[in-house]
Amino acid sequence: MTDPRPDVFSYLDHRAFLGDWFAWRKRVNPRFSHRLFARLAGVKSPSLLSEVVKGRRNLTATTTASFARAMSLDPEEAAFFAMLVDLDRARNDDERNGVWERISAARRFQTARRIDGEAFRYLSRWYLPAIRELATSPHFRPEPSWIARHLRPPITPEQAADALDTLQALGMLVPDADGRLHVADVTVVTPHEVAGLAVHNYHRGMLRRATESIELFRPAERHLGGVTVAIPAALLPRLKEELTRFQEHMLDLCDSAEGERQRVIQIGLQLFPLSSPLDEDP
Repeated sequence: MTDPRPDVFSYLDHRAFLGDWFAWRKRVNPRFSHRLFARLAGVKSPSLLSEVVKGRRNLTATTTASFARAMSLDPEEAAFFAMLVDLDRARNDDERNGVWERISAARRFQTARRIDGEAFRYLSRWYLPAIRELATSPHFRPEPSWIARHLRPPITPEQAADALDTLQALGMLVPDADGRLHVADVTVVTPHEVAGLAVHNYHRGMLRRATESIELFRPAERHLGGVTVAIPAALLPRLKEELTRFQEHMLDLCDSAEGERQRVIQIGLQLFPLSSPLDEDP
């Protein structure tokens, strides 16, 4: 039985790929060593590969290209490997989102991990959870133009069509015998390498919608409440627990409500600092 080389397009962590690649190379040729790899890569330190895999060292643009050459990656594989390095080195969410867009657009990544890309999109596009909830209403029509004009703020029909494709790919909307789409109770799992980024995107998107709601909706249609208080730091965990409990209560109220679903809403619970710790000198 052959021992296939690890496929870089199946990874989102370049360190994990490097570790698996070296283990594979060692199985194929037990005499292969870190020293030989360093010679192939043209680097002086025979321990560099091990240090990178363990997270103790980072790759530069030069060593990234050298490692790709030592692993005999083809141009498309080498470019993808470089994007994984860039994802790890990104300094903020904007940079990580930019790299992720390039990663998820790679043709061979879409073949290997399409569902991971769709799961990331689900949280990163505010209108995807909204459309899933729209589909619980008997008035729902799985037509991009209908969806686009019923969301607030409106989206484009192209965005709505892409959202329908994503929701079906994730198994969140499934067709019945007549071809009508119904909501399925499934869990969306985002790749752990970008799970935090996806959650950040979700909250940023919904907070922007909250700001826009001030102009979009009448006071009777929205509720924006808040209090500004000074607290002892030890109270913070208790406050977060209470907010979580309230959120669960709201979900229970919504899930158990009788009658047809007529509108999609977002219930926001925010708690965040407005100062640095007052017993510290910033």
